[in-house]
Amino acid sequence: MNNIHTALNDTLLSQTFNDEQQPGLQLATGRFIAQMYAKLENAISVLSDLSANTSYIYNGGIAAGLGLPVTGDVTEINSIWEEDIFSRIHPDDLLQKYALELQFFQLLKSVAVAERGDYQVQSTIRMKNGEEQYAAVQHRIFYILSAGNGSIWLALCLYSHCYPPGNIERYQGMIVNTRTGQLITPDKEQCNDLLSHREKEILRLIKNGRSSKEIAGKLSISINTVHRHRQNILEKLKVSNSLEACRVAEIMGLI
Repeated sequence: MNNIHTALNDTLLSQTFNDEQQPGLQLATGRFIAQMYAKLENAISVLSDLSANTSYIYNGGIAAGLGLPVTGDVTEINSIWEEDIFSRIHPDDLLQKYALELQFFQLLKSVAVAERGDYQVQSTIRMKNGEEQYAAVQHRIFYILSAGNGSIWLALCLYSHCYPPGNIERYQGMIVNTRTGQLITPDKEQCNDLLSHREKEILRLIKNGRSSKEIAGKLSISINTVHRHRQNILEKLKVSNSLEACRVAEIMGLI
């Protein structure tokens, strides 16, 4: 899980940000939007400032049922990751959540800034309730503001009740264009630029049990080239070995 988390964290926080006009006013507007979602939907609303690596958490009515405090006040943390909330998400679902959000980021970077607000992630995840039992919770994420240079600046995450309520057996998630109604299910097309075509080809052969020597012969390249590609794959996926690389790439829909 940490490998996907690290990849997503590095991708979000490695962005560069230009000086913005009236950044305080724009941040205040984002915080007001987050607060209103928490109030109107009884949701847990988390506004993350990617330029400052800071989050503002508003715990609406659902928080009590999830064993979290409902204070009515904002909680500010020095991170874009709300760990107290994440600790209540099923580990398998948290991994899938990170993977889909990484795909979502890659998708948004490929569309016009003016169109980014049309897209959001909609998921159903398993979270522990006050009785420490897993229950279905709706999770949404969308980016509400981009910086002047196109970097994604403010992200909003919402956790709210599912209707009808109940339990689910596994994570369910998709990317939605709320303007057109288009549903984009997780697949390799959403993050094709993370690995090159050759890297994906080599990773598929690794998954099938081929050695570097066998891969070199099959692709008519030198074994040193294979080794270089393998190292690039590990670095891009933030993993330490080929087994982890295959697992992470499958989860992300790359192979």
